[in-house]
Amino acid sequence: SGIDVSNKEVKNELKKIVDSEMKSKPLSDDKLVALLNGKGYNLARRTVAKYREQLSIPVARLRKEL
Repeated sequence: SGIDVSNKEVKNELKKIVDSEMKSKPLSDDKLVALLNGKGYNLARRTVAKYREQLSIPVARLRKEL
C-alpha cells in the first residue's frame, strides 16, 4: 500500500494540525482528512476520527473557542 507510515507519525501530524488551527474556526474531520491527504497520508475519514479520539481531541464544534 503506497507509503506505509506508522499511525504514530500520522497522529503527530494530526495533533500539529489541530494545535495550529484557528480556535474560532476549528477544522472538521473532512478538512483534517483533506489536509493529511495533501501531505501524502492516504486516510479515510473514519480513521482520522479514530485517531482524533485516541488523542482525546474533541470534535470541531467542541474545540471552538470565541
